[in-house]
Amino acid sequence: MDSYDLFKEDVKKAADEFKKIPKDEVIRLVSHLDADGISAASIMVKCLNNDNRKYSISIIQQVKKEIIENLAKEPYNHFVFTDIGSGAITEIEEKFNGKKVFILDHHTPEKLESKENVFFVNPHKFGIDGGKEVSGSGVVYLFASSLDKKMEELAHIAIIGAMGDIQENNGFGKINDGILKTAIEKGKIKVIRGLRLFGAQTKPLHKVLEYCTDPYIPNVSGSESGAIQFLNQIGVNPKDGKGWKKVRHLSKEEMKNLVTGVILKRFNEKNPEDVLGNVYLLKEEKEDSPTKDAKEFATLLNACGRLDKASLGIGACLGDERIKKKAIYLMGDYKKEIIHSLNWYNENKSGSFVVKGNGYVIINAKTNIRPTLIGTLASILSKSNNIEDKFVMSMAQLIDSTTKVSLRKGGRNNQIDLIQIITEIIKDMPDCEAGGHANAAGALIPTEIEDEFTEKAKVVLGKMAMEEVV
Repeated sequence: MDSYDLFKEDVKKAADEFKKIPKDEVIRLVSHLDADGISAASIMVKCLNNDNRKYSISIIQQVKKEIIENLAKEPYNHFVFTDIGSGAITEIEEKFNGKKVFILDHHTPEKLESKENVFFVNPHKFGIDGGKEVSGSGVVYLFASSLDKKMEELAHIAIIGAMGDIQENNGFGKINDGILKTAIEKGKIKVIRGLRLFGAQTKPLHKVLEYCTDPYIPNVSGSESGAIQFLNQIGVNPKDGKGWKKVRHLSKEEMKNLVTGVILKRFNEKNPEDVLGNVYLLKEEKEDSPTKDAKEFATLLNACGRLDKASLGIGACLGDERIKKKAIYLMGDYKKEIIHSLNWYNENKSGSFVVKGNGYVIINAKTNIRPTLIGTLASILSKSNNIEDKFVMSMAQLIDSTTKVSLRKGGRNNQIDLIQIITEIIKDMPDCEAGGHANAAGALIPTEIEDEFTEKAKVVLGKMAMEEVV
């Protein structure tokens, strides 16, 4: 058996064990608050509903020691952690002694083995890269469809989760690709070849180009007038009789001109043609809705999680139209929060909150930005033109005297493992926890050691930046 077959067998073993839980037991479900975590929770909720099981659900930012201790004191015998928990297996084993725990995750684990009461399902156990091959929601989907084949109807939700975890790169790895094929067979997703432009389903064309940062379009990205001028130059009228055109309103000739024009604009970039790629459209969603494009749907879920409204994201995944409208409305608040974060950064980037070194930028927002949005800020800045090929580390303080840290990498170097870097920084520092993926990692540290942590980060990031140049 190869590693993939062994992983599938491990999923089935955990599912068979789950089936032994008496129907009158309440299942305690805990999931992560990002798009992947909300997708994972949604799949698990649907599975439990189908099986007429009772459950209690919490969406959290991080599995901290206090959270584990509090959960362990609750009057439940069966716990399911989705898209979270791999970094705290030892702590869970100790605190949940006598309880049955299922950890369905894809993050880099603290260790590969677990005690008998902990059923740990993770592709890393079999040498499969969970950061690229399958998302947390993908692991939950495989588990749920092993319990109930009807759960294949939610394969598209696992794809949304994978998009949220940036696992798509003009296609998917083997496990995700298998899930995608099921979603296509079930009539849930249509894959088309087109421009990889975020917001193409909902925004006017000139606005899509103006806000396009990945890929970056010189003299167009960041400029409304530049975007309109560009469209006129390539023979695409940005307006029609009713107002501003959207991407889907373009004729074949106009689309051809747009693709050619964008590639020519990016002629001096390393891969000017990488504006073209797969676009994943959800067939049952309405045109002009942020839920039509899987990438935009993932952003909607991120908005719900990061603004403490994860239940709206779960409702949207499960097709509740009333809740979905509320989630879409929440996107406006999310955009305001992101704009506030970016404005704060631009106003303070020359001050004491921001440390710039050779190959890195470290931002300590303290209490000025929501901790749930500090990773979003780092991601946006890592894609901006003036921070390309640099490490971006952002920090924000929580109310419990801890500080959330996020680490991202500018440019397109996929060989660097950010989880290894963040682990190196916190090594030998007390009460620090690291987690995440190769391309998006983070940590939780005591606020009182921020200065010590920053000094260590400067050394490690500076060294990594130098090695990359060499």
